[in-house]
Amino acid sequence: MIRRLLRRDTLNRRIALTILAAMLASLALNALFVQVAGVWARPPIDRTGLLEQMAATTKVIEAAPATLRPQLATAASDARLHVAWHNDTADFGLPDGNTALQAGEVPGIQALFGTGRQIQVFSPDDWPRGSPDAHYVALVQLLDGSWLSFIPPERTWGLSAPTRIAVIITLGLIATLLVAWFATRQLARPLQRFASAARRFGGDLRAPPIDSEGPDEIRQAIIAFNTMQAQIQHFIGERTHMLAAISHDLRAPLTRMRLRCEFMEDLDHQHKLIRDVEEMQSMINAALAFFRDDTVLEQSTVFDLSELLQTIIDDYRDQHLAVDFSGPAHLVYQGRPLGLKRVIVNLLENAAKYARHPGIALSGDDQRVYIEVRDQGPGIPEADLERVFDPFFRLETSRNRNTGGVGLGLSAARAIVREQGGELTLSNRLPGPGLVARVELPR
Repeated sequence: MIRRLLRRDTLNRRIALTILAAMLASLALNALFVQVAGVWARPPIDRTGLLEQMAATTKVIEAAPATLRPQLATAASDARLHVAWHNDTADFGLPDGNTALQAGEVPGIQALFGTGRQIQVFSPDDWPRGSPDAHYVALVQLLDGSWLSFIPPERTWGLSAPTRIAVIITLGLIATLLVAWFATRQLARPLQRFASAARRFGGDLRAPPIDSEGPDEIRQAIIAFNTMQAQIQHFIGERTHMLAAISHDLRAPLTRMRLRCEFMEDLDHQHKLIRDVEEMQSMINAALAFFRDDTVLEQSTVFDLSELLQTIIDDYRDQHLAVDFSGPAHLVYQGRPLGLKRVIVNLLENAAKYARHPGIALSGDDQRVYIEVRDQGPGIPEADLERVFDPFFRLETSRNRNTGGVGLGLSAARAIVREQGGELTLSNRLPGPGLVARVELPR
Protein backbone atom coordinates (compact mmCIF):
# COMPACT_ATOMS: atom_id res chain seq x y z
CA MET A 1 0.00 0.00 0.00
CA ILE A 2 2.75 2.44 0.98
CA ARG A 3 4.77 1.48 -2.09
CA ARG A 4 1.76 2.10 -4.34
CA LEU A 5 1.19 5.53 -2.75
CA LEU A 6 4.83 6.44 -3.19
CA ARG A 7 4.67 5.57 -6.88
CA ARG A 8 1.66 7.83 -7.49
CA ASP A 9 2.46 11.37 -8.51
CA THR A 10 0.30 13.30 -6.04
CA LEU A 11 0.48 16.74 -4.51
CA ASN A 12 1.26 15.21 -1.11
CA ARG A 13 4.14 13.28 -2.61
CA ARG A 14 5.50 16.35 -4.37
CA ILE A 15 5.31 18.43 -1.19
CA ALA A 16 7.10 15.70 0.79
CA LEU A 17 9.77 15.41 -1.90
CA THR A 18 10.16 19.19 -1.94
CA ILE A 19 10.79 19.24 1.82
CA LEU A 20 13.24 16.35 1.54
CA ALA A 21 15.03 17.98 -1.39
CA ALA A 22 15.26 21.26 0.53
CA MET A 23 16.86 19.47 3.50
CA LEU A 24 19.33 17.60 1.29
CA ALA A 25 20.19 20.79 -0.60
CA SER A 26 20.78 22.59 2.68
CA LEU A 27 23.13 19.82 3.84
CA ALA A 28 24.89 19.84 0.49
CA LEU A 29 25.44 23.59 0.62
CA ASN A 30 26.83 23.37 4.13
CA ALA A 31 29.13 20.52 3.11
CA LEU A 32 30.30 22.58 0.16
CA PHE A 33 30.76 25.52 2.52
CA VAL A 34 32.97 23.41 4.79
CA GLN A 35 35.04 22.01 1.93
CA VAL A 36 35.74 25.00 -0.27
CA ALA A 37 35.07 28.14 1.74
CA GLY A 38 38.56 28.25 3.23
CA VAL A 39 39.18 29.71 6.67
CA TRP A 40 35.57 30.85 7.13
CA ALA A 41 34.32 27.27 6.96
CA ARG A 42 36.65 25.84 9.61
CA PRO A 43 35.65 25.35 13.25
CA PRO A 44 36.77 27.60 16.13
CA ILE A 45 40.29 27.11 17.44
CA ASP A 46 39.10 25.23 20.54
CA ARG A 47 37.71 22.52 18.19
CA THR A 48 40.80 22.12 16.00
CA GLY A 49 42.99 20.24 18.50
CA LEU A 50 45.78 22.82 18.27
CA LEU A 51 45.38 23.93 21.88
CA GLU A 52 45.64 20.37 23.15
CA GLN A 53 48.75 19.82 21.02
CA MET A 54 50.31 23.07 22.29
CA ALA A 55 49.53 22.21 25.94
CA ALA A 56 51.00 18.71 25.67
CA THR A 57 54.13 20.01 23.93
CA THR A 58 54.51 22.73 26.55
CA LYS A 59 54.38 20.22 29.43
CA VAL A 60 56.88 17.84 27.77
CA ILE A 61 59.43 20.55 26.91
CA GLU A 62 58.98 22.25 30.29
CA ALA A 63 59.87 19.01 32.08
CA ALA A 64 63.08 18.52 30.04
CA PRO A 65 66.46 20.12 30.79
CA ALA A 66 67.14 23.45 29.09
CA THR A 67 69.86 21.90 26.91
CA LEU A 68 67.41 19.48 25.33
CA ARG A 69 64.57 21.90 24.77
CA PRO A 70 65.66 23.15 21.28
CA GLN A 71 65.89 19.58 20.01
CA LEU A 72 62.56 18.64 21.59
CA ALA A 73 60.90 21.69 20.06
CA THR A 74 62.20 20.70 16.64
CA ALA A 75 61.02 17.13 17.15
CA ALA A 76 57.57 18.35 18.23
CA SER A 77 57.09 20.36 15.02
CA ASP A 78 54.87 18.94 12.29
CA ALA A 79 52.94 20.12 9.24
CA ARG A 80 50.23 21.70 11.36
CA LEU A 81 52.42 23.47 13.92
CA HIS A 82 56.03 24.72 14.02
CA VAL A 83 57.56 24.81 17.57
CA ALA A 84 60.62 26.78 18.70
CA TRP A 85 62.20 27.47 22.16
CA HIS A 86 64.18 30.53 23.32
CA ASN A 87 65.07 32.07 26.64
CA ASP A 88 63.80 35.56 25.65
CA THR A 89 60.99 36.80 23.38
CA ALA A 90 63.43 39.07 21.54
CA ASP A 91 65.13 35.99 20.09
CA PHE A 92 62.02 35.13 18.07
CA GLY A 93 62.23 38.27 15.92
CA LEU A 94 58.64 39.24 16.46
CA PRO A 95 57.23 42.76 15.96
CA ASP A 96 55.91 44.98 18.67
CA GLY A 97 52.22 45.09 19.40
CA ASN A 98 51.59 41.60 20.70
CA THR A 99 48.35 40.85 22.52
CA ALA A 100 48.21 39.07 25.86
CA LEU A 101 45.68 36.27 25.75
CA GLN A 102 43.37 36.13 28.73
CA ALA A 103 42.36 32.76 30.10
CA GLY A 104 38.66 33.43 29.65
CA GLU A 105 38.91 34.40 25.98
CA VAL A 106 39.30 30.83 24.72
CA PRO A 107 37.21 28.07 26.33
CA GLY A 108 39.29 25.45 28.14
CA ILE A 109 42.63 27.25 27.89
CA GLN A 110 43.00 27.57 31.67
CA ALA A 111 42.43 23.85 32.16
CA LEU A 112 45.01 23.05 29.48
CA PHE A 113 47.84 25.41 30.42
CA GLY A 114 47.13 26.05 34.09
CA THR A 115 46.97 29.38 35.94
CA GLY A 116 49.65 32.01 36.12
CA ARG A 117 51.12 31.22 32.73
CA GLN A 118 51.56 34.14 30.32
CA ILE A 119 50.41 33.63 26.73
CA GLN A 120 50.92 36.14 23.93
CA VAL A 121 49.48 35.99 20.42
CA PHE A 122 50.39 37.72 17.17
CA SER A 123 48.33 38.06 14.00
CA PRO A 124 49.48 38.98 10.46
CA ASP A 125 48.20 42.51 11.06
CA ASP A 126 50.93 43.06 13.67
CA TRP A 127 53.58 42.97 10.95
CA PRO A 128 54.17 45.90 8.61
CA ARG A 129 51.81 45.94 5.65
CA GLY A 130 53.07 43.75 2.83
CA SER A 131 55.67 41.98 4.96
CA PRO A 132 56.40 38.43 3.72
CA ASP A 133 57.01 37.32 7.34
CA ALA A 134 53.47 38.07 8.49
CA HIS A 135 51.93 35.04 10.19
CA TYR A 136 50.14 33.83 13.29
CA VAL A 137 52.27 33.19 16.42
CA ALA A 138 51.41 32.08 19.94
CA LEU A 139 54.06 32.52 22.71
CA VAL A 140 53.70 30.42 25.84
CA GLN A 141 55.90 31.22 28.86
CA LEU A 142 57.39 28.28 30.76
CA LEU A 143 57.76 28.21 34.54
CA ASP A 144 61.48 29.11 34.37
CA GLY A 145 60.73 32.23 32.30
CA SER A 146 61.76 30.87 28.90
CA TRP A 147 59.33 30.85 25.96
CA LEU A 148 57.90 28.46 23.41
CA SER A 149 56.60 29.75 20.08
CA PHE A 150 53.90 27.94 18.13
CA ILE A 151 53.50 28.95 14.49
CA PRO A 152 50.77 27.40 12.31
CA PRO A 153 51.70 27.49 8.61
CA GLU A 154 48.10 28.59 7.80
CA ARG A 155 44.98 29.49 9.69
CA THR A 156 42.93 26.39 10.50
CA TRP A 157 40.19 27.95 12.60
CA GLY A 158 37.31 30.12 11.53
CA LEU A 159 34.30 32.08 12.63
CA SER A 160 32.78 32.23 16.06
CA ALA A 161 29.83 30.01 16.89
CA PRO A 162 27.09 32.69 16.50
CA THR A 163 28.45 33.73 13.11
CA ARG A 164 28.73 30.14 11.94
CA ILE A 165 25.13 29.47 13.01
CA ALA A 166 23.99 32.55 11.08
CA VAL A 167 25.86 31.34 7.98
CA ILE A 168 24.36 27.85 8.28
CA ILE A 169 20.84 29.26 8.67
CA THR A 170 21.37 31.55 5.69
CA LEU A 171 22.59 28.67 3.53
CA GLY A 172 19.61 26.59 4.64
CA LEU A 173 17.22 29.37 3.66
CA ILE A 174 18.92 29.79 0.29
CA ALA A 175 18.71 26.06 -0.39
CA THR A 176 15.05 25.96 0.67
CA LEU A 177 14.16 28.94 -1.51
CA LEU A 178 15.93 27.45 -4.54
CA VAL A 179 14.25 24.07 -4.13
CA ALA A 180 10.84 25.66 -3.43
CA TRP A 181 11.19 27.91 -6.51
CA PHE A 182 12.05 24.96 -8.74
CA ALA A 183 9.30 22.76 -7.27
CA THR A 184 6.74 25.56 -7.56
CA ARG A 185 7.62 26.06 -11.22
CA GLN A 186 7.22 22.34 -11.88
CA LEU A 187 3.86 22.35 -10.10
CA ALA A 188 2.59 25.60 -11.60
CA ARG A 189 3.41 24.63 -15.20
CA PRO A 190 0.55 22.11 -15.64
CA LEU A 191 -1.80 24.47 -13.77
CA GLN A 192 -0.90 27.31 -16.14
CA ARG A 193 -1.44 25.10 -19.17
CA PHE A 194 -4.75 23.93 -17.71
CA ALA A 195 -5.88 27.53 -17.15
CA SER A 196 -4.73 28.55 -20.63
CA ALA A 197 -6.60 25.67 -22.25
CA ALA A 198 -9.73 26.50 -20.23
CA ARG A 199 -9.56 30.12 -21.44
CA ARG A 200 -9.04 28.90 -25.01
CA PHE A 201 -12.13 26.70 -24.76
CA GLY A 202 -14.08 29.72 -23.50
CA GLY A 203 -13.27 31.47 -26.79
CA ASP A 204 -13.21 28.43 -29.10
CA LEU A 205 -15.77 25.69 -28.61
CA ARG A 206 -13.85 23.51 -31.08
CA ALA A 207 -10.62 23.63 -29.05
CA PRO A 208 -8.78 20.30 -28.72
CA PRO A 209 -8.66 18.46 -25.37
CA ILE A 210 -5.93 19.21 -22.84
CA ASP A 211 -2.97 16.88 -22.43
CA SER A 212 -3.10 15.12 -19.06
CA GLU A 213 0.01 16.03 -17.05
CA GLY A 214 1.11 16.99 -13.56
CA PRO A 215 0.21 15.46 -10.18
CA ASP A 216 -2.65 13.03 -9.85
CA GLU A 217 -5.08 15.67 -8.54
CA ILE A 218 -4.41 17.97 -11.51
CA ARG A 219 -4.68 15.03 -13.92
CA GLN A 220 -8.09 14.18 -12.49
CA ALA A 221 -9.21 17.81 -12.93
CA ILE A 222 -7.96 17.79 -16.56
CA ILE A 223 -9.76 14.52 -17.27
CA ALA A 224 -12.98 15.94 -15.81
CA PHE A 225 -12.55 19.12 -17.89
CA ASN A 226 -11.90 17.14 -21.08
CA THR A 227 -15.01 15.06 -20.38
CA MET A 228 -17.10 18.19 -19.88
CA GLN A 229 -15.63 19.75 -23.03
CA ALA A 230 -16.40 16.64 -25.08
CA GLN A 231 -19.97 16.59 -23.76
CA ILE A 232 -20.49 20.25 -24.65
CA GLN A 233 -19.06 19.73 -28.14
CA HIS A 234 -21.24 16.65 -28.57
CA PHE A 235 -24.30 18.60 -27.42
CA ILE A 236 -23.58 21.42 -29.87
CA GLY A 237 -23.10 18.93 -32.68
CA GLU A 238 -26.33 17.12 -31.84
CA ARG A 239 -28.19 20.44 -31.67
CA THR A 240 -26.88 21.43 -35.10
CA HIS A 241 -27.90 18.09 -36.63
CA MET A 242 -31.33 18.33 -35.00
CA LEU A 243 -31.89 21.83 -36.36
CA ALA A 244 -30.75 20.75 -39.81
CA ALA A 245 -33.26 17.91 -39.70
CA ILE A 246 -36.03 20.25 -38.56
CA SER A 247 -35.14 22.63 -41.37
CA HIS A 248 -35.34 19.85 -43.91
CA ASP A 249 -38.67 18.62 -42.58
CA LEU A 250 -40.20 22.11 -42.44
CA ARG A 251 -39.14 23.26 -45.87
CA ALA A 252 -41.00 20.48 -47.66
CA PRO A 253 -44.48 21.32 -46.26
CA LEU A 254 -43.79 25.05 -46.67
CA THR A 255 -43.00 24.45 -50.33
CA ARG A 256 -46.24 22.49 -50.76
CA MET A 257 -48.18 25.28 -49.05
CA ARG A 258 -46.63 27.80 -51.42
CA LEU A 259 -47.62 25.73 -54.44
CA ARG A 260 -51.19 25.33 -53.19
CA CYS A 261 -51.44 29.07 -52.68
CA GLU A 262 -50.94 29.57 -56.38
CA PHE A 263 -54.22 27.76 -57.07
CA MET A 264 -56.33 29.79 -54.64
CA GLU A 265 -59.08 31.82 -56.23
CA ASP A 266 -59.32 34.39 -53.45
CA LEU A 267 -56.38 36.68 -54.32
CA ASP A 268 -56.56 38.56 -51.02
CA HIS A 269 -56.20 35.40 -48.96
CA GLN A 270 -53.63 34.10 -51.41
CA HIS A 271 -51.32 37.11 -50.88
CA LYS A 272 -51.73 36.91 -47.10
CA LEU A 273 -50.94 33.22 -47.02
CA ILE A 274 -47.95 33.63 -49.33
CA ARG A 275 -46.66 36.42 -47.10
CA ASP A 276 -47.03 34.21 -44.01
CA VAL A 277 -45.23 31.33 -45.74
CA GLU A 278 -42.38 33.59 -46.79
CA GLU A 279 -42.12 34.96 -43.27
CA MET A 280 -41.95 31.43 -41.85
CA GLN A 281 -39.29 30.54 -44.40
CA SER A 282 -37.32 33.65 -43.47
CA MET A 283 -37.55 32.83 -39.77
CA ILE A 284 -36.37 29.27 -40.38
CA ASN A 285 -33.40 30.46 -42.45
CA ALA A 286 -32.48 33.07 -39.84
CA ALA A 287 -32.74 30.55 -37.02
CA LEU A 288 -30.54 28.07 -38.88
CA ALA A 289 -27.99 30.79 -39.61
CA PHE A 290 -28.02 31.68 -35.93
CA PHE A 291 -27.54 28.16 -34.61
CA ARG A 292 -25.24 26.92 -37.38
CA ASP A 293 -23.00 29.93 -37.79
CA ASP A 294 -20.15 29.63 -40.27
CA THR A 295 -17.95 31.80 -38.07
CA VAL A 296 -17.67 28.93 -35.58
CA LEU A 297 -15.46 27.18 -38.12
CA GLU A 298 -13.22 30.22 -38.47
CA GLN A 299 -9.72 29.82 -37.03
CA SER A 300 -8.26 32.41 -34.70
CA THR A 301 -5.57 34.56 -36.32
CA VAL A 302 -3.56 37.71 -35.68
CA PHE A 303 -4.82 40.77 -37.55
CA ASP A 304 -5.00 44.56 -37.34
CA LEU A 305 -8.35 45.34 -35.71
CA SER A 306 -8.11 49.05 -36.53
CA GLU A 307 -7.64 48.35 -40.24
CA LEU A 308 -10.60 45.94 -40.18
CA LEU A 309 -12.87 48.64 -38.73
CA GLN A 310 -11.62 51.23 -41.21
CA THR A 311 -12.31 48.80 -44.05
CA ILE A 312 -15.91 48.44 -42.86
CA ILE A 313 -16.20 52.23 -42.67
CA ASP A 314 -14.88 52.53 -46.24
CA ASP A 315 -17.54 50.07 -47.42
CA TYR A 316 -20.25 52.23 -45.87
CA ARG A 317 -18.69 55.36 -47.33
CA ASP A 318 -19.07 53.77 -50.79
CA GLN A 319 -22.78 53.48 -49.96
CA HIS A 320 -22.84 57.22 -49.15
CA LEU A 321 -23.12 56.61 -45.41
CA ALA A 322 -20.60 58.48 -43.26
CA VAL A 323 -19.36 56.63 -40.17
CA ASP A 324 -17.09 58.45 -37.74
CA PHE A 325 -14.02 56.68 -36.32
CA SER A 326 -11.82 57.43 -33.33
CA GLY A 327 -8.96 55.28 -32.09
CA PRO A 328 -5.39 54.20 -32.87
CA ALA A 329 -4.26 53.76 -36.44
CA HIS A 330 -3.09 50.21 -35.70
CA LEU A 331 -4.11 47.70 -33.00
CA VAL A 332 -2.90 44.11 -33.32
CA TYR A 333 -5.40 41.56 -32.03
CA GLN A 334 -5.73 37.77 -32.15
CA GLY A 335 -9.24 36.55 -32.90
CA ARG A 336 -11.68 35.74 -35.70
CA PRO A 337 -11.86 38.69 -38.11
CA LEU A 338 -14.90 37.45 -40.08
CA GLY A 339 -16.96 36.98 -36.94
CA LEU A 340 -16.01 40.40 -35.58
CA LYS A 341 -16.78 41.97 -38.95
CA ARG A 342 -20.24 40.45 -38.87
CA VAL A 343 -20.79 41.83 -35.35
CA ILE A 344 -19.74 45.38 -36.26
CA VAL A 345 -21.73 45.34 -39.51
CA ASN A 346 -24.81 44.16 -37.60
CA LEU A 347 -24.46 46.97 -35.07
CA LEU A 348 -23.86 49.56 -37.78
CA GLU A 349 -26.87 48.32 -39.75
CA ASN A 350 -29.05 48.80 -36.67
CA ALA A 351 -27.60 52.28 -36.12
CA ALA A 352 -28.18 53.20 -39.78
CA LYS A 353 -31.78 51.90 -39.81
CA TYR A 354 -33.07 53.19 -36.50
CA ALA A 355 -30.81 56.17 -35.72
CA ARG A 356 -28.44 58.64 -37.36
CA HIS A 357 -24.79 59.67 -37.31
CA PRO A 358 -23.26 56.27 -36.47
CA GLY A 359 -19.68 56.15 -35.25
CA ILE A 360 -17.05 53.68 -34.05
CA ALA A 361 -14.61 54.21 -31.15
CA LEU A 362 -11.68 51.79 -30.64
CA SER A 363 -9.57 51.65 -27.48
CA GLY A 364 -7.76 49.09 -25.33
CA ASP A 365 -5.21 48.28 -22.67
CA ASP A 366 -2.98 45.32 -21.82
CA GLN A 367 -5.96 43.17 -20.81
CA ARG A 368 -8.94 44.16 -22.95
CA VAL A 369 -9.96 45.73 -26.27
CA TYR A 370 -13.05 47.93 -26.47
CA ILE A 371 -15.15 48.67 -29.58
CA GLU A 372 -18.05 51.07 -29.21
CA VAL A 373 -20.67 51.64 -31.93
CA ARG A 374 -22.52 54.86 -31.15
CA ASP A 375 -25.47 56.62 -32.72
CA GLN A 376 -27.72 59.61 -32.09
CA GLY A 377 -31.05 57.87 -32.31
CA PRO A 378 -33.94 57.49 -29.88
CA GLY A 379 -32.17 54.83 -27.83
CA ILE A 380 -33.82 51.84 -26.15
CA PRO A 381 -35.93 51.81 -22.97
CA GLU A 382 -33.86 50.72 -19.97
CA ALA A 383 -36.12 47.73 -19.34
CA ASP A 384 -35.45 46.40 -22.87
CA LEU A 385 -31.65 46.80 -23.01
CA GLU A 386 -31.20 43.11 -22.21
CA ARG A 387 -34.41 41.80 -23.74
CA VAL A 388 -33.32 42.85 -27.24
CA PHE A 389 -30.70 40.07 -27.09
CA ASP A 390 -33.40 37.43 -26.71
CA PRO A 391 -34.01 35.47 -29.95
CA PHE A 392 -36.96 36.76 -31.99
CA PHE A 393 -37.53 39.74 -29.69
CA ARG A 394 -38.23 43.05 -31.47
CA LEU A 395 -39.14 46.53 -30.34
CA GLU A 396 -42.57 47.09 -31.85
CA THR A 397 -42.24 50.88 -32.02
CA SER A 398 -39.18 50.94 -34.22
CA ARG A 399 -38.39 47.45 -35.48
CA ASN A 400 -40.89 45.38 -37.41
CA ARG A 401 -40.93 42.83 -40.17
CA ASN A 402 -41.04 45.50 -42.84
CA THR A 403 -37.98 47.43 -41.66
CA GLY A 404 -35.97 44.76 -39.87
CA GLY A 405 -35.33 41.05 -39.60
CA VAL A 406 -36.81 38.44 -37.30
CA GLY A 407 -34.99 39.55 -34.13
CA LEU A 408 -31.88 37.39 -34.26
CA GLY A 409 -29.23 39.94 -35.26
CA LEU A 410 -28.22 41.06 -31.77
CA SER A 411 -28.50 37.50 -30.42
CA ALA A 412 -26.11 36.27 -33.10
CA ALA A 413 -23.76 39.20 -32.50
CA ARG A 414 -23.57 38.53 -28.76
CA ALA A 415 -23.05 34.81 -29.39
CA ILE A 416 -20.10 35.54 -31.70
CA VAL A 417 -18.53 37.92 -29.17
CA ARG A 418 -18.95 35.46 -26.32
CA GLU A 419 -17.44 32.67 -28.40
CA GLN A 420 -14.27 34.76 -28.46
CA GLY A 421 -14.34 35.25 -24.68
CA GLY A 422 -15.82 38.76 -24.83
CA GLU A 423 -19.08 40.50 -24.03
CA LEU A 424 -21.56 42.71 -25.91
CA THR A 425 -23.67 45.21 -23.95
CA LEU A 426 -26.03 48.05 -24.80
CA SER A 427 -26.51 51.31 -22.94
CA ASN A 428 -28.12 54.65 -23.64
CA ARG A 429 -25.78 57.58 -24.16
CA LEU A 430 -25.38 59.98 -21.30
CA PRO A 431 -26.02 62.72 -22.09
CA GLY A 432 -28.29 61.49 -24.85
CA PRO A 433 -29.84 60.98 -27.18
CA GLY A 434 -28.38 57.84 -28.68
CA LEU A 435 -27.32 54.27 -28.03
CA VAL A 436 -23.89 52.76 -27.32
CA ALA A 437 -23.13 49.15 -28.23
CA ARG A 438 -19.95 48.15 -26.39
CA VAL A 439 -17.89 45.12 -27.41
CA GLU A 440 -15.25 43.99 -24.89
CA LEU A 441 -12.69 41.45 -26.08
CA PRO A 442 -9.83 39.83 -24.12
CA ARG A 443 -6.30 40.32 -25.41
